[in-house]
Amino acid sequence: MGSKYAVELRNVVKQFITPEGGEIAAVDHVTMQIRNGEFFSMLGSSGCGKTTSLRMIAGFEWPTEGEVYIDGEPQGHKPPFLRPVNTVFQSYALFQHMTVQENVAFGLEMERVEKAEIERRVGEALEMVKLSGMQRRRPKQLSGGQQQRVALARALVKRPKVLLLDEPLGALDLKLRKEMQLELKSLQQEVGITFIYVTHDQEEALTMSDRIAVMSHGKVLQIGPSVEIYERPTSRFVADFIGESNFLDGRVKSVKGDQAIVNVPAWGEELTGIVTSKVRAGDEVAVSIRPEKIRLAEKQGIKENSLQGVVVNSTYIGSDTHVYLDVRGQRIKVWEQNRISTLDPRAYYRNGQKVWVMLLPENTLVLPKD
Repeated sequence: MGSKYAVELRNVVKQFITPEGGEIAAVDHVTMQIRNGEFFSMLGSSGCGKTTSLRMIAGFEWPTEGEVYIDGEPQGHKPPFLRPVNTVFQSYALFQHMTVQENVAFGLEMERVEKAEIERRVGEALEMVKLSGMQRRRPKQLSGGQQQRVALARALVKRPKVLLLDEPLGALDLKLRKEMQLELKSLQQEVGITFIYVTHDQEEALTMSDRIAVMSHGKVLQIGPSVEIYERPTSRFVADFIGESNFLDGRVKSVKGDQAIVNVPAWGEELTGIVTSKVRAGDEVAVSIRPEKIRLAEKQGIKENSLQGVVVNSTYIGSDTHVYLDVRGQRIKVWEQNRISTLDPRAYYRNGQKVWVMLLPENTLVLPKD
């Protein structure tokens, strides 16, 4: 009986020697469990340790400390070709002199699989990625999206337990990248194997993932489903890295259950918000409010978390209007969806206009100060 986890990293450290002779921990005591059949993303900026973590799963790097497990088996110093994983790279790494058929079949031929079996499995893999009928084409005769599909088919044809994807959509244009995101998620659900995806693109991770690990400076800061990572970040870094947010410095006055009252000196006000991580009375905190969750009105609608502000700038961008306000000396950004189709200038905000700014307590997050 196999493990319930496809991949585990247990207290993994990876150190590299710097040109000056020092040491740097690219991955710093990382522990994570990735379930069977899960679309799991590692998200973070360059140098956060996500690609190094993926390379240790693949066997291209070995941990300095800790251990990588695949299907419950410790991998030790096992080389990549002996691990039940396959990797898709951003560069595709296709053989330019080979046809699509030959590229996809290459790994099976190296394993000396029978010719009839190769034909059958290559046909299935190409059908899976919607490239049936293109077997004779060479990579240069394909679009970027089609080349990416060939790379996916080549990886899937070997039926790995885990598919590793290292920023595979990074070379595609924005429109094609969005299309491929949906196709990748659909493909993963169809084949049912574990996908581990590395990206720096927050929207990409939110769109495709069952769960996301947000990483920074070699550490995992938070792991959870997309909605949890976005709606209930546990640190200022995660709230700032995923999407947009307004931040205010404050000090906790009191905590009751999952709510806290925070004194915000810049406003001379107390705000009520949701606690997403452990904080106590007296702690310095960051209050986070997403721009799309702030409500603007001509009249005061709620008593708590309600202040007057002045419109400094308003930018119409089609689906939304981005409103920038001065609230007692603090710049606040608010995204309002344009629900009504109109050319009437009175329907839009004007510079200098006074409005009430309402921060609903359930949308006001109280986070530890990083």
